[in-house]
Amino acid sequence: MTKAKAIRHIEKAGMLLVYPLDNAPEPASLWSCFYPKTKMRWEWDNGGDDRVAQLWHLREELSRSEQVVYAKWFRDRATFFSKDVFAAALARLWFLREDQILDRTPRDVLDSLEMNSPLSTKELKAETGLVGKDNERDYDRALKTLFRRLLVVGFGEKDDGAFPSLRVGATQLLFEDLWAHAQGLTFEAATATLEAKLHSSIFLKQLNKLAI
Repeated sequence: MTKAKAIRHIEKAGMLLVYPLDNAPEPASLWSCFYPKTKMRWEWDNGGDDRVAQLWHLREELSRSEQVVYAKWFRDRATFFSKDVFAAALARLWFLREDQILDRTPRDVLDSLEMNSPLSTKELKAETGLVGKDNERDYDRALKTLFRRLLVVGFGEKDDGAFPSLRVGATQLLFEDLWAHAQGLTFEAATATLEAKLHSSIFLKQLNKLAI
């Protein structure tokens, strides 16, 4: 389980979850690429599988590698994209839907990230004023909206307290080249890339559903 091998798996597949969903073969995951005949057990005690934690640490390293793109995307779960698939997906999910305006809270969060990225959860909540339990629901919804549209990405972690916090950044700032490339893609070109890499996978079906 190395960064180089993980990147090769992601680039070949176009899109991969970090961990499988209920050990099902679809959608594909990094775990299933590295350990195709091993069921994953989500246990973190002394008797747990060390490889589960190792993959979680590898996920963090990959997220800031700039060689692949990380987002909480498929069903709001940890998802990696190859750069070509990410640009094509971004074109389908956002640039062809410019008439759809973001609600106020997601817009405020995105505005903050477009000024300064990446930010940890604690930093981003402070920047947007979404601090405290009363704002937790609005903050979570805003992040889910932005991740689903690939307007933000995950980029490393920061110690924010008891546990490391995912650092989130605006796609436009952290992957400026992919943002510009997506703007120049036609519907046909983006679709061709997605179909060539993702074929008829669950990932492609989800993209097509969201892009309607």
